[in-house]
Amino acid sequence: MARKILVVDDEASILESVTGILADEGFDPVCAPNAEEALAIVGENGVDLVLLDIWMPGMDGLEALKRIKEMDPNLPVIMISGHGTIETAVQATKMGAFDFIEKPPSYEKIVVAINNALHLSRLAEENFILRQKTAAKPQLTGSSPAIQQVREQIARVAPTDAWVLIRGEHGTGKELVAQAIHRQSRAAQRPMIEINCAAIPEELIESELFGHERGAFTGATAPKRGKFDLADGGLLFLDEIGDMSLKTQAKILRILQEQKFERVGGSRTISVNVRVLAATNKNLEEEIETGRFRADLFYRLNVVPIRVPSLRERIADLSLLVADFAADFARKGLGARSFDAGAIQAMARHHWPGNVRELRNFVERVIIMCPESEISAPDVLQLLPQAAGGPPPAESQATPGFYAGMSFRDAKKAFERDFLQARLLENEGNISQTAEQIGLERSHLHKKMKSLTGEEE
Repeated sequence: MARKILVVDDEASILESVTGILADEGFDPVCAPNAEEALAIVGENGVDLVLLDIWMPGMDGLEALKRIKEMDPNLPVIMISGHGTIETAVQATKMGAFDFIEKPPSYEKIVVAINNALHLSRLAEENFILRQKTAAKPQLTGSSPAIQQVREQIARVAPTDAWVLIRGEHGTGKELVAQAIHRQSRAAQRPMIEINCAAIPEELIESELFGHERGAFTGATAPKRGKFDLADGGLLFLDEIGDMSLKTQAKILRILQEQKFERVGGSRTISVNVRVLAATNKNLEEEIETGRFRADLFYRLNVVPIRVPSLRERIADLSLLVADFAADFARKGLGARSFDAGAIQAMARHHWPGNVRELRNFVERVIIMCPESEISAPDVLQLLPQAAGGPPPAESQATPGFYAGMSFRDAKKAFERDFLQARLLENEGNISQTAEQIGLERSHLHKKMKSLTGEEE
């Protein structure tokens, strides 16, 4: 596709000669005789580069440069002028201009400057995509059946154009699933545009999604492209979709159906081609029954549903997650740490209402607060006392993989600890009653409990 170049100059002869040069070089030139029309073109359909004259009647080039950079900071702008000075060139460069060319512009200078600017812009976009990919985890951590099923669903749906509704509790990794879909999609070479619907005030969410025209509301000093516009030809990730107001839901539904919208304060219809990924921690069926979520929007988004399991449902992955987090924190300079089998068992007894996010935060806290190179059960219980009196994890006895990597001695100790804690829980902490129930002397049980909790060996 030819790169679109906007030429802005009040001299018709300059417009004619420069656009002819650009067309000969295979570019798609667009003309504007003044800054006001140029800003409208930049705001409406987007261009790849701007050739901008400085001295023009009405708004001059420097003011136009300032407005363009407010609208799109990454859009390369090359200034052209017949009355240029060093001070003017320096000022334009400080304001974000890529280059400064004197009139009459030569064929060679224009072509070289444009190619250099487009090359640098392309490198910046590739760098952004690379950083986005590097920041995201390469894959979902874990080997449990629940997480394997999620991986299989991602592999099937990612290469298609189908829309996906990702559901799960807080902290389960819904955004990570969206990133995995993006990496395996046909739009992987374009950034995935993300918006957190719960973090934006209701009065601003329409502007964020659809963009706005200058003067649409107080503070709208320049036109702005919205998320739907920026995601054209790629993926848009709507996180926490269940927190949108009914008014915004109605507008989104129309856009999703027609792939057309108008900016806030504008009347021109803009067409896009966007694939939508949405995520929520809410029960949307219940939200529909109570009138807080539109049923038609739910059915439009819920083309392919993917449910991300809670940490409780994939507790066998806990040791892999902990090792992954510990390695990540080590790379960030917090120091290398390992977690022994007792520490893993202690953490597995916690309910983890915050799921994987809570686990990650806890691992960071333990690494910071415990100076030892190996974290043990007492370290965990000191910072996570809720785990001490909890029942054994549901998968600890049923899943053989839970004991993976343990010696017979450690596995035996883990089983005894779980067994005794479960019996104590049944007897509301009564040691004498528990000892009678399991056929041990009270003193023997007391000694065994101390041994298993690390108070003595």
